[in-house]
Amino acid sequence: MNIQATITLFSSVIAIFFIGFIFSRKKTNDASFIHDYYLGGRSLGGFVLAMTMTATYGSASSFIGGPGVAYNEGLGWVLLAVTQVATGYFTLMILGKKFAIVTKRYKAVTMVDFLKERYQSKAVVLLAAFSIVIFLFSAMAAQWIGGARLIESLTGLSYHGALFIFVVTVLLYVTFGGFRAVTLTDSIQGSIMFIGTLVLLIAVVISGGGVTSIMNDLREINPNLITPYGSEGQLTASYVSSYWILVGVGVVALPQIAVRAMSYKSTKSFHRALIIGTIVVGFIMLNMHLIGVFARPILPGIEVGDTVMPEIAAHVLPPWLAGLILAAPLAAIMSTVDSLLLLVSSTIVKDVYINYINPDASRQFLKKMSMTITALLGIVVFSMAVQPPELIIWLNLFAIGGMESAFMWPIIMGLYWNKGNKYGALASMIAGIISYMILDTAGFEPLGMHHVVTSIVIAFIFYVTFSLFFQKRIRSA
Repeated sequence: MNIQATITLFSSVIAIFFIGFIFSRKKTNDASFIHDYYLGGRSLGGFVLAMTMTATYGSASSFIGGPGVAYNEGLGWVLLAVTQVATGYFTLMILGKKFAIVTKRYKAVTMVDFLKERYQSKAVVLLAAFSIVIFLFSAMAAQWIGGARLIESLTGLSYHGALFIFVVTVLLYVTFGGFRAVTLTDSIQGSIMFIGTLVLLIAVVISGGGVTSIMNDLREINPNLITPYGSEGQLTASYVSSYWILVGVGVVALPQIAVRAMSYKSTKSFHRALIIGTIVVGFIMLNMHLIGVFARPILPGIEVGDTVMPEIAAHVLPPWLAGLILAAPLAAIMSTVDSLLLLVSSTIVKDVYINYINPDASRQFLKKMSMTITALLGIVVFSMAVQPPELIIWLNLFAIGGMESAFMWPIIMGLYWNKGNKYGALASMIAGIISYMILDTAGFEPLGMHHVVTSIVIAFIFYVTFSLFFQKRIRSA
């Protein structure tokens, strides 16, 4: 075990945990608990909003799985990954002011709240809630695994021991802190990520003898590593461009991201977040994936891709600095886990229990139920993470694609197309989910593109067709 690195890592995590816990103690009245616990009282400033979106989206897939794939595939995967620079910009531009205004008018706390008020359909709400729970379990399992891999690589603990430590820490933090604690610590985590990835990239370049030397070494290992096409030439132009949908524009449909777009306090905060978020996401994603590629000649033969980033950090940095820098991806993973847990918890408590079972539940009961559900969800996901796959990025991308197929058009068309109705929304969600699951299971990628593109196109056709068809029937009735 690297004692210095371990002490630095966990000291940083404890400090972040303490700050978030103290900040979350702000008093709230009975009526505001749900808004405060799940939405931070709609009071986020521009910097906090930008950083919470960055930290939430910058998950284990980006910081653990992404560099692992880049290690194997080369610069082609870096080109694919930087499509994420558009994430924050498109999310805030497409949702932005209109989404915030509409959700405030609806008094919506969650994305499902918006769907409920917009479409006035119990079927839409229940299908949305079911989709969130199912797909986000995969996403949360990826975060659990990523956090455990990082701790395992740095401390020398067994995978299961590292997983237990990570899960207990996160569950305590998010169960008692809620959204307000998460968003404050996201600001700290986002700052750590921004600085930490730059420091680590510089250290890797120095260790490799400079960029020119690293590129020559990569060429000797496999000339394809320095091309846009991947180690085996499989990253075609159509496949890479389809990631502009999967991890770029399509991120607007992710519930954990959409909820951020309804939580800022002013137009000034929104504009500031738009600029800061775009710069920070692009900078961090580029750095992390370059680190993965440049690590290949420095540490050849790494078998488990998810351990590339912590292993290269421990190799090129002093132990104390490695622990501090690795607090960046660990912080990102914690942030994403926090957000996903709160999202699934709010789906069960707010979107199902309050809406359809007990609308008059007391604040005290809702508080206990929210915390209990959040903790139980974490325990369930822990059991899913006990047997991890080699690369968590595919688990995370599966969850992202599934949610985009389900929610893209009910959200966007629900905001911008008045003719959209509950029939179109329900048909779009069903068609999107079913087509995505079939294509994913079959491994079929039409036109060489990621199958999420096909599912989103099918979902759009169903949304428009069913909305117009039933609108005409309603008018003629």
